Amino acid sequence: MLIFTCELFGTIVFALELEAACVSDVIICSHMDMLAPLFENIERRALSVSELTSEIKSVLELGFGSVWVEGEISTFHSASSGHWYFSLTDGDSLLKAACYRGQNIRIRFRPSVGMQVRCRGRITLYEKRGEYQLLVESLEPVGEGAMAVAFEQIKDRLNREGLFDAKIKRPIPPFPRRVGIVTSPTGAAVHDIMTVLDRRARSVHIVVIPTLVQGEKAAEQIVDAIRNVNEYSISCAESERIDVLIVGRGGGSAEDLWAFNEEGVARAIRNSKIPVISAVGHEIDFTIADLAADLRAATPSAAAEIVAQSEAEVLRRIEQLSAELTRKIDYKLLSAHAGLQSLEMSPVFAEMPGRVREMAHRLRQASERLSAAALITLKNCVNTFQSVTGRLTPIRLSASIAESSELLSLLEYRAKSAATDLTSGRGRKLERAVARLDALSPLSVLSRGYSLTQKLDGEIVRNPHQTYIGETVVVSLAGGKIETKVTKHIQGKE
Repeated sequence: MLIFTCELFGTIVFALELEAACVSDVIICSHMDMLAPLFENIERRALSVSELTSEIKSVLELGFGSVWVEGEISTFHSASSGHWYFSLTDGDSLLKAACYRGQNIRIRFRPSVGMQVRCRGRITLYEKRGEYQLLVESLEPVGEGAMAVAFEQIKDRLNREGLFDAKIKRPIPPFPRRVGIVTSPTGAAVHDIMTVLDRRARSVHIVVIPTLVQGEKAAEQIVDAIRNVNEYSISCAESERIDVLIVGRGGGSAEDLWAFNEEGVARAIRNSKIPVISAVGHEIDFTIADLAADLRAATPSAAAEIVAQSEAEVLRRIEQLSAELTRKIDYKLLSAHAGLQSLEMSPVFAEMPGRVREMAHRLRQASERLSAAALITLKNCVNTFQSVTGRLTPIRLSASIAESSELLSLLEYRAKSAATDLTSGRGRKLERAVARLDALSPLSVLSRGYSLTQKLDGEIVRNPHQTYIGETVVVSLAGGKIETKVTKHIQGKE
């Protein structure tokens, strides 16, 4: 570790962690050579602020292209663009830092104020403000609980989204025909699973989906494997579809198992259409994948025992159930036979013949009464028919027709007389009404020498003041009409 101090517009302390002191010496000399013109006494052209800032930026980026910095986060802000902006402090100095979205998406945890972290990045200068800052490329918590912090943050975030809710977990089929295994094809997990399935259920078909289970690319490959096996299962025939999926690996350190703590793996498990059993590490190991899966198995072997119950145990259980069913059927038959015998000895069966005989006697009596009543009704109907037939002889019918014709002729004569009288009376009333109407008609009055004066709009003139001098009026006489103009108003006697 080589530490040097350079006075430049105040005191700035730089720390370089280099493998060889000679390299640092060269860098220091190079920096000093570049900064030397700034302190020459010879009068030179004045630099603009932008030019000076640009040169300082070049010096900083050249000298501090890759540095590690450890400190406590004093401020933290996550912008809407996805970039992180925060400050690091060691109690005496403050360093501003930025971590852009393209970098922070690979960071396993979310920083917070007060967290002690170690950053790797490069020093640059924000020219608009003249402030130097650290552009962070890698960020990790400091201390033994670093991975635990990342684990808790991911778990809390996914739990708030409801990704671990028991209501959305799917049941594991009890007798799957095809089992998919997402794991390393060379690991101990796939060997343990196949050994258990071969011993307990040889009829189960196994489909291995190979993937990395540790390292930087492991999580991405696990996500792709889960997605690919779902697409395969949907596209193939129903008899070849995967019934259950085992996602896991054998034991290892926390770093080895970290791929199963990635958020993408948890979401892929929940988005799977196939029920998923998580089998990661040993019984004491617990991952985010275990929380997201439909069922957690303590080990890969335990997962295999869950999906494939022993065929011998299934057959033995079937025999037990068959024997128990036979015993229950025998018991039911004995109980039914005993109940039948009890009913046979019941008093109701001894009383039944007497009740049947009594009901038969009552039925015969009712039948006899019904026959007698029907015979009487029939005789009455015959008598009524004979009486009607006697009244409908030809002689009686002819006499009845003659009598009806005479009555009809009489009624016709009376109707005609009444119609004639009614017509004559109504004619006389009409003549009298016409005479009265004619007497009241203004035309009859006109025939006696009177006239009727009207305006052109039809209004009847009753008073001279209804007209004005020069107005044209129409005078109706008995023989016709004349038009005339008003030349003078003559007031008549009141």
